[in-house]
Amino acid sequence: MGSSLNKVMLIGYTGKDAEVRYSNTGLAVLTVSLATNEPYKDADGNWKENTTWHDIVCYGNLAERMKENLKKGKRVYVEGRISKRNYVDKNQNKRWVTEIVGSNIILLERAVAEADVQSEDTADENRAAGSADVEATPDEDLPF
Repeated sequence: MGSSLNKVMLIGYTGKDAEVRYSNTGLAVLTVSLATNEPYKDADGNWKENTTWHDIVCYGNLAERMKENLKKGKRVYVEGRISKRNYVDKNQNKRWVTEIVGSNIILLERAVAEADVQSEDTADENRAAGSADVEATPDEDLPF
């Protein structure tokens, strides 16, 4: 049998906080919606964006690690595969779902650490203190 490939890589924004539930066996199942945007020009030459919503699901340790971090509006990278499955709803109708089964999720927004804030404040203080001691250098005295 020949080989095939089913791999998806997305960068987008979460549309809501992630939801976690647990299977009968205790396996964590995380679901979240992800929006990706594709810019295009309309007939009048104006830039527009086409938004596509993706249903993301992940399981186990990845679900546990991501449940507190995937809040609405977070920019994330999701790597996984496309999965299509069916189920019977409460009205006994057969439903089909296409979703991305995530194998890797990376938060692309980094929270500002307290150390970063302190270093920025220190740098601002140093610039302010140093600016009084430094004489203005005429442009013609610069070596370049």
